[in-house]
Amino acid sequence: MRTLLSYRDARLLLAGQTLSAFGDWAMLIVLAVWMKTLTGSSALAGLTFFVFAAGSLLAPLGGLLADRMRRRPLMIVSDCLLGAFVLVLLLVHDRSDAWLIYAVAFVYGALGTVFFPARAALLKIMLPEELLADANGALTATREGLRIIAPLAGAGLYTVLGGSAVAVLDSATFAASAFFLSRMRVAEEKPAPPEHHFVREVTAGLRHVWETLPLRQIVGGVAVALLVVGFAETLIFYVIAALGKSPSFFGVFATIQGVGSIAGGVTAAAVLRRVGDVRLVGLGLALFAFADLCLIVPSLGIVLVAGPIAGIGVSWAIVGFSTALQMRTPLVIQGRVSAAADLTLSVAQATSIATGALLSTFVDYRILFGVMAAVVLATAGYLLTRREPIPVPATMEA
Repeated sequence: MRTLLSYRDARLLLAGQTLSAFGDWAMLIVLAVWMKTLTGSSALAGLTFFVFAAGSLLAPLGGLLADRMRRRPLMIVSDCLLGAFVLVLLLVHDRSDAWLIYAVAFVYGALGTVFFPARAALLKIMLPEELLADANGALTATREGLRIIAPLAGAGLYTVLGGSAVAVLDSATFAASAFFLSRMRVAEEKPAPPEHHFVREVTAGLRHVWETLPLRQIVGGVAVALLVVGFAETLIFYVIAALGKSPSFFGVFATIQGVGSIAGGVTAAAVLRRVGDVRLVGLGLALFAFADLCLIVPSLGIVLVAGPIAGIGVSWAIVGFSTALQMRTPLVIQGRVSAAADLTLSVAQATSIATGALLSTFVDYRILFGVMAAVVLATAGYLLTRREPIPVPATMEA
């Protein structure tokens, strides 16, 4: 980690992304709580995350854009656009304005299909390959770890001053991210011009994922898991209700999950070097499945234990997934490969969120959590039995 932080641009990127992630967590949690408060419906609150995932369906275009433009300026523009659009939430006053919450969630997802593929490519440009896992671990630890304070801060600000105040805070963090990006000195060559027909260009990332066995294993396995993982976006509100807590307790649960996420992000690179990227993702999914089983028990203590376990699992899965895409992909198609993988996962996640919201109206949430755990554990077992190590130098610094 010390080696990573010796890079000035890495420090600037991490600082900007930390501030932006704080705003993201505060805002995304509040969007769901706000919708629940306006409508009184857990299903409609859960659908906030479905709309967010639906915005990610634009990933093929976002990935192509990330490969056809210089990444840092593109990321700055994305930050500025989303920072401005989130202020639309200042117009939300009652249930009739609730659709604006969905609009912001959709744009959040859509612009993410440009920003995050561009960031993945930028990391590959600015850092040596042996530091990519450390960078992904640091970014994951900070982003996921901010669950410790950001959701509580967002929920608290929402309770005291309302959703508009959270929107202003979120907008300011996007401005801060754009500022730190503008201070970076990374040199980017002009991206290569298109070489093929538009459709072939757009689908290049998907073809690469399919033709590269470890990527096919990871993306396929995680996609199957996400076909049920999205149930949790709605079911968590039933867990909270069973504990006798208000919807804002969602922020508390997200906070304790952040504790585990920090530990997961800090340790992920070291574990990856031992077991490889494919099996690291499998280990992460296995921990997440165990946390799902814990949520079946109507006990506050057990639910609080499940949070950190899920956090570690999520961080390990994210770092393994992100590093595999970077290490096993040429820079020229890095954005499209990231976008293709994200699209596959987003379709699965959006499907499961919608399905979970529907099923939760007539199936006991504990049964659905049991189904989630069984499917995720099966995919974890599949990935853990693969034997493809990550191709990294043996001298990689811990």
